[in-house]
Amino acid sequence: MIGLRAFQRSTPTIRAQFAGKQQLVQRRWASETTNFQGAADNAFNRERQAVKDHASGTSDLWRKMSIYIVIPCLCIAGVNAWRLWNEHWEHVAHGPSLEEKVEYPYQNIRTKNFFWGDGDKTAFWNPKVNYHKKDE
Repeated sequence: MIGLRAFQRSTPTIRAQFAGKQQLVQRRWASETTNFQGAADNAFNRERQAVKDHASGTSDLWRKMSIYIVIPCLCIAGVNAWRLWNEHWEHVAHGPSLEEKVEYPYQNIRTKNFFWGDGDKTAFWNPKVNYHKKDE
């Protein structure tokens, strides 16, 4: 921080040289002049036109970002999720079968049967993952 401040103080001539060029660059990016004449040329209409110009530039920026950044990122994320999904199921295939897994007392607690199906399966039951050993 101190080095930056010392550099800025020691170069007033460089700043003076760039000041004119900076104004040209800033003017180039400024909005176009409006063609209001007469009673329509007031502060409200000029501000409103400036807001419209800014909004058109900003919406164009977000449109380009959506097309060229977001869509490729979503595609890459989708391919990654698909790859991880396949790796997961390959890993699960090498594990023990559902019947061989230990069922702990806190799993599949039933105080009464569900009113659908055979009464043992929850609404989100997945036969590839869930298994319930009935009391013997």
